[in-house]
Amino acid sequence: MKKILYILGRFFGKAQKTTLLLGQLTTQHLVPRLHCNLVACQQLAHTTSRILFFSSLLFVTVEAQTADTKQLLVATTKNWSTPNGSLQRFEREGKSWQKVGKAINIKLGRNGLGWGIGLHTTPKDAKYIKKEGDGKAPAGIFTLKQAFGYQPFVVEYPYEVYKATDHCVDDVNSKLYNKIVDSTKVKIDYKSKEHMKFPKNYYKYGIVVNHNHIDEKGAVKGAGSCIFIHIKKVPTAGCTVMTEGEMKEIIKWLDVDSKPLLVQGTEGVIDTLMKQIKP
Repeated sequence: MKKILYILGRFFGKAQKTTLLLGQLTTQHLVPRLHCNLVACQQLAHTTSRILFFSSLLFVTVEAQTADTKQLLVATTKNWSTPNGSLQRFEREGKSWQKVGKAINIKLGRNGLGWGIGLHTTPKDAKYIKKEGDGKAPAGIFTLKQAFGYQPFVVEYPYEVYKATDHCVDDVNSKLYNKIVDSTKVKIDYKSKEHMKFPKNYYKYGIVVNHNHIDEKGAVKGAGSCIFIHIKKVPTAGCTVMTEGEMKEIIKWLDVDSKPLLVQGTEGVIDTLMKQIKP
């Protein structure tokens, strides 16, 4: 909250007065009590109202994106450096989240977690930030895009069959960075990519995690790309992985109308992230 108010304050030129919590913030907190002529105070009061208005819009936007969510995948680790974690499914029932099935053991990035780019706000004092090639899985709140695999899979959730010529581009110098493309239909300007189908079964079944605007405009170069939930038994370059049976069960369970999310973080931050998603 303080970060948002600070940024808005910088935007309106009043950063030094915008560090109070929204619930405590009023015009009298931001308007100087001394040496303030009528015109200056009126201008500052107007600025204050704009800060509050745009702050509320930001929070409404985040809430709006999660208000209809009824399914969660919650991945938790003990600390920021471990590649081991657990994943629990949740469904919304009334005004509470109820567990679905048992928690499963998962592997994540070989170097643990770093804050990613999703629906959440990254703490301004964050020590660990996800970057391209750092071997960290992204922490935060992320929407889930299509599931995918090597062959057809009859499920209700959106599902794509990928070929060896389908690539996910992780070259930060490419215009196609963090996009899944059919390499036979695009002008290849990248030197690094992931094949969406290859001899190992890692991508036999998977789900696209919307980290850093994958397949969208706005991907931040170097902030990490090609993040999936998929099959594997050992830590990864940044994905969240499990067994084939567990992967298939999750895909079958997902409901596109429930607008599922991945909530991923350490034991120290997962409760804070969960509180941002009101049941």
